Amino acid sequence: MAKVCDICGKKPLVGNNVSHAHNKTKRVWQPNLQSVNAVVNGQKRKIKACTRCIRSGAVTK
Repeated sequence: MAKVCDICGKKPLVGNNVSHAHNKTKRVWQPNLQSVNAVVNGQKRKIKACTRCIRSGAVTK
């Protein structure tokens, strides 16, 4: 299951945790995806959409 928004294509970002001693370890920021019943091409479909797309009205429920 890909963690990608079906509307805007937002996906996980990769970076580093940086400790006080400046040690670096890899970490991942996941997008806040929600399962939503949305109207796609005139039909109801379950999609994964980020909360920004839901709030902005890009998703029609």
